[in-house]
Amino acid sequence: MDETRIPVLIGAGEVVDRPAEPRLALEPAALMAEALRRAAEDAGAPALLEALDSLDIVNSVSWPYHDLPAALAARLGRAPRRLVYGPVGGESPVRFLHEAALRIARGESEVSAVVGGEATHAVAQARKAGIELPWTEPDPHWRRTRGRDFLHPLAVRLGVADPVTVYPFYENAVEAYLGQSPAEGQAESAALWSAFSGVAARNPAAWLKREYGAKEVGTASPANRPIAYPYTKLQVANPMVNQGAALLLTSLARAQAAGVPEERMAFIQGGAAAVEPRDYLNRDHYHEAHAQNAVLDACARIAGEGFGICELYSCFPCVPKMAARRLGLPQGAVPTTTGGLTFFGAPLNNYMTHAAAAMLRALRAAGDQPALLYGQGEFVTKHHAVVLARRPAPGGLAPDYSVQAEADSRRGPVPDFAEAAEGAARIETFTVLHDRQGAPEQGVVILRLENGRRGLARVPAGDEAAIALLLRRDRTLVGTPGRAVLAADGVAEWRLA
Repeated sequence: MDETRIPVLIGAGEVVDRPAEPRLALEPAALMAEALRRAAEDAGAPALLEALDSLDIVNSVSWPYHDLPAALAARLGRAPRRLVYGPVGGESPVRFLHEAALRIARGESEVSAVVGGEATHAVAQARKAGIELPWTEPDPHWRRTRGRDFLHPLAVRLGVADPVTVYPFYENAVEAYLGQSPAEGQAESAALWSAFSGVAARNPAAWLKREYGAKEVGTASPANRPIAYPYTKLQVANPMVNQGAALLLTSLARAQAAGVPEERMAFIQGGAAAVEPRDYLNRDHYHEAHAQNAVLDACARIAGEGFGICELYSCFPCVPKMAARRLGLPQGAVPTTTGGLTFFGAPLNNYMTHAAAAMLRALRAAGDQPALLYGQGEFVTKHHAVVLARRPAPGGLAPDYSVQAEADSRRGPVPDFAEAAEGAARIETFTVLHDRQGAPEQGVVILRLENGRRGLARVPAGDEAAIALLLRRDRTLVGTPGRAVLAADGVAEWRLA
């Protein structure tokens, strides 16, 4: 193969910033610039940063820039020929890595980078203290895209339009599908998250460097309050971090010319991507994601021999649990080299850039075995994964990585949605939302009416019997019959039969 067209990942840089007070914190553009410099140093070829011709910036939301690419270019002292600011999505760093490799393979780029950074912790500290940060002038008209912008209005009204309130629908549906009691499913999640915390504790770029026991993770307490059943605070992504990360890619020929040692290189062997319907109420069921399955299946075909190392996206336990089962990983496997979005930290869209950095280090140490880097975005919606190894893909990178047709072919009929559900109905899946003191605020159920239509209903906190039923740990409430009754405000309420 033409070595000028073989893409190779040669460097990764990370920054974790914890100053004594927020005014000393690095703003996101500064975190990114430093991470890029560290990536070039990690490759052993700092001069390659001067030749950077393509730069993808992961969407950053902690500081409202007028023009983030311009702010970063100013700090670097140069603007690459191709400078692109990406959309929101936790999978986006994996996509940027994959597409950067393809541009090198097509001869469109010689030196590419992916970078992202967030300073949510410093922003929150400053706001709490009433401090004005000495950063780039903010854009007063900037607005963050949220689920409420595109999800069903009833989901927004009932408070299930954010990741922490939507992923529990999948968690409870998966437990029921597997035949687990809530206690069994929650014990599995707590053990997995405890293992993730152990990995984070050994990662120098992690935000929380302490190993948590499974009981501590899974048991509600004043320090680990319940948020949305079955999740406690220690089972959800933690965005309150100041972290930046960057990846540096070039061709094999350019890397060799720059003196990059072969043992520091990793090759992108291929990957796959697919999406689910954006509104989660428009999906056929909640115990799996067809896009996730198609992406993982495609990557397993690329690897052939299985994966020696895995990083499975870990915003909430249901995601790596579903993925691990699809891949057939052995029970007790710990599918992270990074530490997960709870303990390593969740710099919003940029976690997978850090994950790629950790994966590169692991590949350098692990020898010749394929590795899987799997990212996910929105509400189990966007899925992208790549296969990395210490050798290039035998036939080169496939130019088309979409497996959307495969995912769509597996999707069953999607039930019509009843705007105002009434009548006999069974629980399809559910959650219970809690206030900051840990008390139930209300239950929310996705239900199926006798005519097959899907509905969304609340369970008022005052219906203590129904709330207690939803919170039972000895058996799942998925499939439980009841009735949907319209309340005075026109919103359906689910009641015991």
